[in-house]
Amino acid sequence: MWRWWGHLKTINHHKWLVFRYCFRLGLYRQGLCHDLSKYSPVEFFAGVKYFQGDRSPNEMERQVKGYSAAWLHHKGRNKHHLEYWIDYSPAEGLRMGGMEMPLRYVLEMFCDRIAASRTYRKQAYRDSDPWDYYLHSRDHYLIHPKTQALLEQLLQLLRDRGEAETFAYIRRELLGKRR
Repeated sequence: MWRWWGHLKTINHHKWLVFRYCFRLGLYRQGLCHDLSKYSPVEFFAGVKYFQGDRSPNEMERQVKGYSAAWLHHKGRNKHHLEYWIDYSPAEGLRMGGMEMPLRYVLEMFCDRIAASRTYRKQAYRDSDPWDYYLHSRDHYLIHPKTQALLEQLLQLLRDRGEAETFAYIRRELLGKRR
């Protein structure tokens, strides 16, 4: 029972943080609809079964089974994940490659990474955590160069200048909003 409650609290907390970040940027639809598939049976029950509280249950499911059915379900339904945008690339000789992501999904991905770091790191969170976590996987990502450059720019800005300045930059420079 404690894992059920712990997992529900974790995904609700994460979703609430992404909601707040997206609304700060004016991405209202993304804020409202973020990660709704986590409440589907295939994702939710795997999350309960493999819940630990300090990292994604998908990692534990992957260790136990050799793959994560919850992650395969999740990434195929959520456009803010770079894995959603992997396809056969004419530019790569029809090899698998990352397609360029629309700006609103890159920004939602950025918000998602902050929220995930805050959720799992709790009081130990630092603005460098999303960048550090990204670095662990960067070398094997199939991601479009423009998407990668923008995501890295934002994560580095967060690391170096903090949340307030990064969100102000996004609103002003990327979204063209004055306030």
